[in-house]
Amino acid sequence: MKQLQHYPAHIQSQVQKLIETKTLGKYLLSKYPAAHTITNDKLLYNYVTTLKNSYYKKYTINKIIYDSKINVIDNALGLHTFISRVQGNKLKSKNEIRIATLFKKTPLAFLEMIVVHELAHLKEKEHNKAFYNLCTYQQPDYHQIELDLRLYLIHCERFGKLY
Repeated sequence: MKQLQHYPAHIQSQVQKLIETKTLGKYLLSKYPAAHTITNDKLLYNYVTTLKNSYYKKYTINKIIYDSKINVIDNALGLHTFISRVQGNKLKSKNEIRIATLFKKTPLAFLEMIVVHELAHLKEKEHNKAFYNLCTYQQPDYHQIELDLRLYLIHCERFGKLY
């Protein structure tokens, strides 16, 4: 369970018990009964832009897409890229957010957690205390949803997708 290696032993043992009794899927479905309907890049762009405008009005994002190559290449679930270019005597910057296609068919809370995480990178580049404060400001139960997402990934790996 590499997804849980940084969690305390008691949480790991609880998850192991859910796996052994084959009730991990039942647990997840009880908390997150249905998948969202944000299944294409246009809907994703609108969703992310709405969230961004609630918390980060001064930032612009040039591209927001589902990316099928993310999980394979970067072993990540989402990516925020920041590119700076010099054009004449001006410095132009571009922000892009790419979300793994896995999130096309997950509960909205999981998609929101990844989007909140990537949006927080607009302000804080490193994963530090300030970064996680931004995440929990936008999504108060961020850490619980992150754990549940990790449980979902374990379930997908061992038993297949739920949604």
